[in-house]
Amino acid sequence: MRIALWLISLFAMAVAGALLAGSNTGTVTVFWPPYRVDLSLNLVLLALVAVLLVMHFAQRALSALWALPQQAQRWRLLQKERAAYGALLDASANFMAGRFLRARKAAELVLEREKALALAGGNLAHAPSLKALAHVMVAEAAHALQDKVTRQASLESALQEAQSGPSTVRQTLKEGGLLRAARWSLDDRDAPASLQWLDQLPMGVARRTVAMRLRLKASRLADQPAQALDTALLLAKHRAFSPAAADSIVRGLVMDLLGHTYETDQLQRFWHSLGSAQRLMPELAVHAAQRWLKLNGDAAVARHWLVPIWDRFLKSPASLSSAQIMQLVRVLDQSLGQAEALAEREWLARIESAQLARPQDAALMYLAGMACMKRQLWGKAQALLSQAAKHLDDTGLRRQAWTGLAQLAEQREDAVAAAAAWKRAATA
Repeated sequence: MRIALWLISLFAMAVAGALLAGSNTGTVTVFWPPYRVDLSLNLVLLALVAVLLVMHFAQRALSALWALPQQAQRWRLLQKERAAYGALLDASANFMAGRFLRARKAAELVLEREKALALAGGNLAHAPSLKALAHVMVAEAAHALQDKVTRQASLESALQEAQSGPSTVRQTLKEGGLLRAARWSLDDRDAPASLQWLDQLPMGVARRTVAMRLRLKASRLADQPAQALDTALLLAKHRAFSPAAADSIVRGLVMDLLGHTYETDQLQRFWHSLGSAQRLMPELAVHAAQRWLKLNGDAAVARHWLVPIWDRFLKSPASLSSAQIMQLVRVLDQSLGQAEALAEREWLARIESAQLARPQDAALMYLAGMACMKRQLWGKAQALLSQAAKHLDDTGLRRQAWTGLAQLAEQREDAVAAAAAWKRAATA
């Protein structure tokens, strides 16, 4: 379309010029005594146009001639700038290829060429960014080569160059340098130093996924499970992990924190501070109840924590693994021996109704038998424990069942049955 318009305009100008020149009969007379020269007006106009064109092109030629030194200087500066960028690309490529010594030399070459460029008068607007990235590359290569002195010096230079950079990239360069420093300290297994670098980040940057991942690793390495748990929950909320991985990490951290509680009040506050998703995890609920009983806490509280897991087990036994079921049964067995009479009767009724609903479940038979034994229901306990001892797969529970049978036989003063039960318990 543009070409068509140009052609139309060209033809229009040609037609207008032909019409004007064809009907123009004017003349220009030049008197140069003793001569007289008569010229056509069209010829004079064409001559003027030609003179103007010649002068224009002559002026441009002279300007280009005088600008040759400047163009040569710009070309040399451009070549030096391209050489600096090429060296930075070489440093990145060598670093990715594992050639760390070559990468460091190439990054140092970037700094040398940028310095030569500045001395030659080529002041780049983004020179601080270029130098900061080169220093970071030197530090990266030095970290891979275990040269901590060079790494620290290059990091300080990079942060200093970042401060002198333009406002648009100053904060970005500083944040990148701090994150790299935190990762290097983490690789050195220096968790306190890594946390110190992360603490220097602004609040918004500290909540980025990459920063929280570093904080999680550093907190776990520094044996700070509380801080690690808070970070892991934030990462899980932002879907930084898969659901299975998030549950595994949170579960491990909570169990670690439960192991570091030494008072019942502390344990109770921590348990109530957890979210409902964590309190419904079978491993966590069982472990918390075990820890509570170990600290001589009220057994009714431990059983209250286990009620959701117990209801889940009764509703869908397949939702719990066999190991989780055995742990749940073991903790309930421990708690029933320390419960008050009313609460014990309530739980005995729950266990009996569950066992009657699933009479073939060996774990429920064992639990019901131990509950009856503690309630001094000797005959019922004898029958349930005898059946459970034959079908239990868990070695510990099977040993406990035979031990209970041996105690019941001793109460009946049946020495033969007691000896046989004790023998079975010892060889379980």
